[in-house]
Amino acid sequence: MQRPPAVPAGDLARILFAVLVIGALLGASIWILRPFVGPAIWAMMLVVASWPLMLRTERLLWGQRWLAVVVMTLGLLLLFLVPLALAIVTIVDNADRLAGWARIATEYRVPEAPPSWLTNWPLVGGAIERAWVQGTALGLRDLLPRLMPYAGNVTRWFVSEVGSVGVLLLQILLTVIIAAVMYATGEEAATLVRRLARRIGGESAGDVVDLAGGAIRGVALGVGVTALVQALLGGIGLAVAGVPVAGLLTAVMFMLCIAQLGPLLVLVPAVIWVFWNGDTGWGIALGIWSALAATIDNVIRPLLIRLGADLPLLLIFAGVIGGLFAIGLLGIFVGPVVLAVAYKLLQAWVDDGDLPPPSWRD
Repeated sequence: MQRPPAVPAGDLARILFAVLVIGALLGASIWILRPFVGPAIWAMMLVVASWPLMLRTERLLWGQRWLAVVVMTLGLLLLFLVPLALAIVTIVDNADRLAGWARIATEYRVPEAPPSWLTNWPLVGGAIERAWVQGTALGLRDLLPRLMPYAGNVTRWFVSEVGSVGVLLLQILLTVIIAAVMYATGEEAATLVRRLARRIGGESAGDVVDLAGGAIRGVALGVGVTALVQALLGGIGLAVAGVPVAGLLTAVMFMLCIAQLGPLLVLVPAVIWVFWNGDTGWGIALGIWSALAATIDNVIRPLLIRLGADLPLLLIFAGVIGGLFAIGLLGIFVGPVVLAVAYKLLQAWVDDGDLPPPSWRD
């Protein structure tokens, strides 16, 4: 058995020096482009998720790409970026009010007996009264004041993660510009990505790019659109029922839905507030509407996710929460996309290694 020829010392040094230079150039490029990384990720997700709609729009507009780019860019502003920006700006502008609510809740003491409107409910009023008294005896009335400091810490952490409003608006503007460029040159970018994938992973890597695109589309549609629908439904219910600061609460609901926590964290206290003020009819109506807004995601999210890729809900939830704690607000979208792409690639790799079942003869 012949041994492979040794690499000359001069060639080894040249290869090592070339790798160092390429690594330094890549590092410097990433450092220079660092302000654009976040908007580029947002733009890529939005463009990939809406690319089939982009092609359909282009066909309806007589094959004019520039008209389709204008329409799709305006659509992104109206449906995705503007609601997200308004939600974040509203929460940031009302950070002091949220902190004040936290202080009020800290000082509030739950009464030992439930209110009369609650005990007068037919069938369940007596059970609620007994459960209230038992919970008070167990010390549950002191649980809320103990939890409120943590809520204040979460609010301050969220505001610090969002940053200033000016930086946010600049990032949204960059996202729109990058998305418009991607819409205009989508085919060239897709071809370049496929060529790069084949260069790295061989001929089969082109299918991996398509799987990644489907995973991105499924996450963007399943997380973003579902959160928008749930927040709008919840906000309409709050406004009709006369709950104060319905706009702020809608923004909070949108961010909670993006984080896969659902709108009930806002809607349940709102229903209790309406009942507490004696509006039993509006309280019942808001409770029914809240149940609809909280459960409609079980219908919408699976349908939207399957438009791009069949992904487990637990994977998306873990990606949202993990991404939020790992890299901040951008991680809400980046986290589930990374996990979804990794899941689909692993699934494709496992399926590619499956052997055909043996054939048995009698």
